[in-house]
Amino acid sequence: MPPSCSYDSYDSYDRTAGRNVTSAPHLTFRRAALSYPADGTERYGGTTVNDFRTTTDLVEIQALQSEFTDAVMMRDEARLAGLFTQDGVLRIPDVPVELVGPEQIRTGRRTLRELWDFFARTTHPDSIRIDGDTATGRAPLPEPARLPDGREGLDYAISQDRYRRTAGGWRFAARVYEVRYADTSPLGGSAPRTGAGDASTTPADAGSTASTATGFDARAEAGFSAPADADLLGRTAAALAERGFTVELLADAAAARARVRELVPADATVFTAASETLRLSGIDEDLNDDSRYRSVRSRVMALDRTTEADDIRRLLAAPDVAVGSVAAVTETGSLVIASASGSQLPGNAGGAGEAIWVVGAQKVVPDLPAALRRLEEYVLPLEDTRSRATYGQPSAVNQLLVLNAPTRFSRGTVLLLREAVGY
Repeated sequence: MPPSCSYDSYDSYDRTAGRNVTSAPHLTFRRAALSYPADGTERYGGTTVNDFRTTTDLVEIQALQSEFTDAVMMRDEARLAGLFTQDGVLRIPDVPVELVGPEQIRTGRRTLRELWDFFARTTHPDSIRIDGDTATGRAPLPEPARLPDGREGLDYAISQDRYRRTAGGWRFAARVYEVRYADTSPLGGSAPRTGAGDASTTPADAGSTASTATGFDARAEAGFSAPADADLLGRTAAALAERGFTVELLADAAAARARVRELVPADATVFTAASETLRLSGIDEDLNDDSRYRSVRSRVMALDRTTEADDIRRLLAAPDVAVGSVAAVTETGSLVIASASGSQLPGNAGGAGEAIWVVGAQKVVPDLPAALRRLEEYVLPLEDTRSRATYGQPSAVNQLLVLNAPTRFSRGTVLLLREAVGY
């Protein structure tokens, strides 16, 4: 076989070694990967290609690499986790993060994807060396990416892999992502928010976070004020519960008002955050004007901001119950809370014995980048108008709290409404 030949474009493969490797279209053996020593033996990345079994293994490992890339781009954490052995490791030293086993990889990857506004990945299979039922390999990975804070660039990385043959085919025993060069030049492009070419959408998972991006864009175009539908609210509630929050889906603000009165014990010290959701629902009035509760806000308002600042700080730090709302809740189960003064953050971050958040249906967003977009483009302008009218001064996002789970010593309850309330 002359060195100038190549093998190109195999779109499907027969079932071999107990696994159908149809998931890797356009796998290509090219001349650069092949070498021909004097004995005429064909080699690929150091592996001798002299029998059908070896060729099958090479194809299947390349299919595994391609499946990894596709699962990442389609945001399919369950499929991604299934590509690893039970003790498989996914390590990214530059973050740093180390995930061990399919369950950690599934949940950890979901959290990792919220670190990026967007990124795109391509994989170029390189060296693969097979040794019986184990193998090692490398794959160069160029990735353009942008973070929610606006930083962007192009990473040139190498994935150092170890593979293991299992009853279900080849799986990753370890994949280590090593950045070799980071180009921080501005990309100059943008991530499409809608359309069939958006890598965040996948027809295979119509119920996933990614598949609702178009629906979110429609709500965003309406000013972030349109409520999420019942299916999306249900998925969001399930994600919050999976992260450890207590979640109740309620019909409307009136139901939330009644439920808060049931949840807050008589004689409890209660802090209420400045919130249009609480004001419009009547919850603020109930908790601060009813003599059954000890209102932290009423006590704080009676103290001098200069001479009694330490007393104010202590009152805010550890109420029995903190009640408020959020700027956004993600479909993946995170709460985003913004503040200008920081007064509501201690109670929400674990200082209160229990935190209760009343969340309107219009606050559901796909992920953290979308949550920040909602905060900056919608919530802050409205809050700034309210602040100027109420306090005579502008508002600002001076502190930002993201809760991916309740804190260890505090209960967290989310009352998720089926109607829009507040902003």
